[in-house]
Amino acid sequence: MIAVAPNGARKQKDDHPALPISPAELAETAVQCRDAGACMIHLHVRDAGGGHSLDVDAYRLATKAVRDAVGPDMVIQITTEAVGIYTVDQQISMVQQVKPEAVSLAIRELCAGADDEIKAGQFFSWLYREKIFPQYILYSVEDVMRFNSLRQRGVIPGDTVCVLFVLGRYSKTGASSPQELLPMLRAADDGIIWSVCAFGASESACMLLAAELGGHARVGFENNMQLVSGELASDNSALITQVVDAVEPFQRPSASGMEARAIMQLSNR
Repeated sequence: MIAVAPNGARKQKDDHPALPISPAELAETAVQCRDAGACMIHLHVRDAGGGHSLDVDAYRLATKAVRDAVGPDMVIQITTEAVGIYTVDQQISMVQQVKPEAVSLAIRELCAGADDEIKAGQFFSWLYREKIFPQYILYSVEDVMRFNSLRQRGVIPGDTVCVLFVLGRYSKTGASSPQELLPMLRAADDGIIWSVCAFGASESACMLLAAELGGHARVGFENNMQLVSGELASDNSALITQVVDAVEPFQRPSASGMEARAIMQLSNR
């Protein structure tokens, strides 16, 4: 599976003129990335001033625009990222109102401490019952260990769950290295469907290692705007094309939207 994260919470048009922000721009980007080989899009929406938002109506508008453009060809995943603005209650409320097809959930935000576990566990169980595909975001080995504990104690339901290993987010340079993946994988329990995203110009190298080890990829302007050549990517689809071409020797063809749903459906058995 190749997912695209086309905008993120913080970047603006000043960072790249092709950064998609409006529903129409997100829809256009979805079509381009689908055609390049992506099967899922990870959406962030913005407020009127261009800032990060978890606004319910904004998500509904963006989701509708993308779905109208690509039909069933892509999984549409929304984010709950707090960015230091939103509370856990606000994150949960937004998801329960939007009822998306898929959602990304940072363990360190929703389960920051033991006191959060009851509320988070009820939310995770609701997702399971509603057949909304959760992808749990893990930034470090410590996050992985915490995630393992939550699964073992039944806070996170499901025999098989989807996770995203984020490489480079909290490194001193803000850039990633493929070697960051290995200790996270070693720490993880069995029964995960795992993907990788990576900050900086090493994004493609990290995706190659993920493909070699049996994982999946998420690329896009949220984390990186550079091609392997060092040139600025013309748009998000250029990063998708780069990954598709790079992993070809591993004989791992790009999954379609329907194939991605079949893979992720394992997390809702």
